[in-house]
Amino acid sequence: MKTISIVVPCYNEEENVIPLSRAITALFEKELADYRYELIFIDNDSRDRTRELLRGLCQSDPDIKAIFNAKNFGQFNSPYYAMLQTSGDCTILMAADFQDPVEMIPQYVREWESGYKIVIGIKKSSQENKFMYWLRGCYYKLIKKLSDVEQIEQFTGFGLYDAKFIQVLRGLNDPTPFLRGIVAELGFKRKEIPYEQPLRRAGKTSNNFYRLYDAAMLSITSYTKVGLRLATIFGSICAGLSMVVALVYLVMKLIWWDRFPAGMAPMLIGMLFLGSIQIFFIGLLGEYIMSINQRVMKRPLVIEEERLNFGGDEKSGARQIQDGE
Repeated sequence: MKTISIVVPCYNEEENVIPLSRAITALFEKELADYRYELIFIDNDSRDRTRELLRGLCQSDPDIKAIFNAKNFGQFNSPYYAMLQTSGDCTILMAADFQDPVEMIPQYVREWESGYKIVIGIKKSSQENKFMYWLRGCYYKLIKKLSDVEQIEQFTGFGLYDAKFIQVLRGLNDPTPFLRGIVAELGFKRKEIPYEQPLRRAGKTSNNFYRLYDAAMLSITSYTKVGLRLATIFGSICAGLSMVVALVYLVMKLIWWDRFPAGMAPMLIGMLFLGSIQIFFIGLLGEYIMSINQRVMKRPLVIEEERLNFGGDEKSGARQIQDGE
């Protein structure tokens, strides 16, 4: 009997973890009775009752497992790390807030059984804030145009991944993984299934402007050279224009020596303009350097505080886990 692993990242999801676990187990009983399930919740240092409820779920069902992070390791590291801990024939990554429809799981499994190594959901519409959906759409289109690697529009990571793909992830040893880009980059046979994203069932989203900006910068610094190329090209154009303007000014001053007062305004405007451009590109360059620095330091994806129902791997003390373990 094949095993399907389901990974659910959590952060302050006390109102959703129990309903979601019940919905998934009921789905397997009714529509996927020929498969075993392994349901892994990874808690990113929640401040509510999420961990307490997960302990109860693990006690009631040995096929439900939990990983408690020692601190919040971010929206990318935590789910990626949990995917590396799965043991199933395939792994499904989904959100805890019901915005990734549970009823799509059987469709994912059917496509997987037909030969696809990766089956992912693509948001064709959303019941979320219309402005945020439009803003995300603009972001996806921008990244797709700028990236050297094919990027997938309106893909959040929700999907099914074959064990062979998971094994490849274990070998990447990337301390700052961006799953959405990795899926597009590695080139496994992929099936895309459109769906409408529903509203959150309960609770408040932890996404904010900073998190969205962090995601955008990670994708730009990981999969594009456009920032560095823009700095080089724009700097060259500005240098060329400055030389032309300087030459024209010199000629005009020599011809009309007494009638051509330049004044300070053009100089100040030019200095402020070039200074602001320099600051912008220094900041962008800093984003690339920060990304390189994180990769060079080779820090672990996650430091576990505790894990439940993983057999002999469980420990109550703080435990550092490397991403390939």
